[in-house]
Amino acid sequence: MKDFPSIPTAPRALPLIGHVVPLLRDPLAFLNSLPALGELVRVRLGPLSMIVICDPELTRRALLDDRVFDKGGPLYDRLREVIGDGVVSCPHQAHRRLRRLSQPAFHQARLPDYARAMTGCVQEATDSWSPGQVLDVPAEMMATSSRIITATLFSDALPATAHGRLTADVTTVVKSLYQRMFLIPPLDRLPTPGNRAHLAARARLHGTVERIIAERRADGADYGDLLSALVAAHDPEDDRPGMSSAEITDTVVSFVLAGIESTAATLSSALDLVARHPEVEQRLHAEVDAVLGGAPATHADLPRLPLTERVITETLRLRPPGWFFTRVVTADTHLGGHLLPAGTSVAYSPYLIHHRPDLYQDPEVFSPDRWAAPHPQPPRHAFLPFAAGARKCIGDSFSMIEATLALATIAARWRLEHVPGHRGRLAAAVTLELRDLHMRARPRTATPASSVPAAEGRS
Repeated sequence: MKDFPSIPTAPRALPLIGHVVPLLRDPLAFLNSLPALGELVRVRLGPLSMIVICDPELTRRALLDDRVFDKGGPLYDRLREVIGDGVVSCPHQAHRRLRRLSQPAFHQARLPDYARAMTGCVQEATDSWSPGQVLDVPAEMMATSSRIITATLFSDALPATAHGRLTADVTTVVKSLYQRMFLIPPLDRLPTPGNRAHLAARARLHGTVERIIAERRADGADYGDLLSALVAAHDPEDDRPGMSSAEITDTVVSFVLAGIESTAATLSSALDLVARHPEVEQRLHAEVDAVLGGAPATHADLPRLPLTERVITETLRLRPPGWFFTRVVTADTHLGGHLLPAGTSVAYSPYLIHHRPDLYQDPEVFSPDRWAAPHPQPPRHAFLPFAAGARKCIGDSFSMIEATLALATIAARWRLEHVPGHRGRLAAAVTLELRDLHMRARPRTATPASSVPAAEGRS
């Protein structure tokens, strides 16, 4: 058994700040360089050390042992400043109860109603586009995913001005979180413009959510949305009451941040990747024409949209919005033949795992058909857009349905073309996102549904 100091350290560390420069300048390239150094690699953040897990099997072991490898470390320390101790970020001892209380909100029986709200929001967005219009795609997808999370969480309880403020505050908070992860106290408390903007947006975001929860508790009605399910939840395993208002607030803020930013990033990347691959684009259009006939996608259409779903799956592999996560070791443990003392910060990266050539053939190539038979499927632990184990994303099915319905509804009516000079650049912050992606909207003429054979038509 090897001791902790024997874990290799990544090169290019600078005095005092360690690896902060490559992690801020080109974090994806830096991460992809680490597996050549070993299964575990030490990275320095200022005076602190963090162990990056580069091996898929060791990553799986860490994710499955969520008691020893608990939510924590630099990323979650910063996230908790925003989302508190909701179901996404709470420590192990609180998670099982909050998970049981949150699970009814994502019950399969609720998904068709959520899907109707999702489709309505996407249709509203695409109805506002005009032929030849140049779209700021990330901004459009942010606005659309924000409308969806508002409709499914709050039943559109936000007026237009509050909705716009919510979206802007989420954008401000998310874009500053990654940089704040590298701010050593007291730098994070200095009255800089960035710190002031972050704190103000965080306070407004919580204020908005707290007001809606208070109104919903006073109302007592079930609106069929996520918030109603959280307010009404009771733990089936004991007689304690359901979530406190603070727990609901933290959980809802978690869902707002993840539901808006991650979905927008996924859809922006999917539209970009489809436009870069004409053969995939043609097949996608053929599928949605045959199934939808120009109409918006519904929950009932999902089984007949396999290519659309594979496009989303491959987008999540190639560009996972959640690309980097941290954990903290709560008790002395062994991983990869090394002793990790309690208190050690560890990190894993879905992006790193998804781009390993020993797990995926031609990992840099966008290939939705790699997820279809007869292609060999990668090991389950090699695909981690929603993590794994007990802390797997509680909204994974919700997110897949949302992205698939949105892509199908857009593709049924519009073809998006890249605008020269604005073809997008990938940026790694808290989420992996596209920036400066402008695309021109071209209307499409779908195959009439009546001309599609009954077996392929809509039920």
